[in-house]
Amino acid sequence: MIQVTRFNRSTVYLNATLIEAVEATPDTVISLITGKKFVVAETVPDVLDKIQTFYRNVGLVAVQARQLKAEGTDVS
Repeated sequence: MIQVTRFNRSTVYLNATLIEAVEATPDTVISLITGKKFVVAETVPDVLDKIQTFYRNVGLVAVQARQLKAEGTDVS
């Protein structure tokens, strides 16, 4: 889960594995694969950093790298 702040300053935690898109419109909008959208106070780079940190913490980046390496794809 990642923590983001809605424009009304309330905190919401989103499941990072359900995030389909993050865009600046100019406000930052996070779209989930469920179709739900969240307008948040964080910038797009901040949200992307939170998502990357989440994936590193749960080890999904390492799992994907091992899978790509096993398939013969260069991951360096």
